[in-house]
Amino acid sequence: MISSFVHDLTPVLAVGFFGGWELLIVGGIALLLFGSRLPGAAKSLGQSFSAFKKGLKDAEDSDNDFGRLPPKSGDDEERLS
Repeated sequence: MISSFVHDLTPVLAVGFFGGWELLIVGGIALLLFGSRLPGAAKSLGQSFSAFKKGLKDAEDSDNDFGRLPPKSGDDEERLS
């Protein structure tokens, strides 16, 4: 009884899923509508990624400098003794 009920719902549950051809058609329509904006969006994404990587590198460098003590000079040791 339950298995026949689940079997009857299978076409209803599969309505929301796209197949290969549907995705290809939707992608083609999106390319036609937004194709002229894609190069600008890709350039902006690349600049953002470069800025993010630079920020990570700067943060890593500042974290490494945080734990270091300033270098000692020889004059300080003579005054203390």
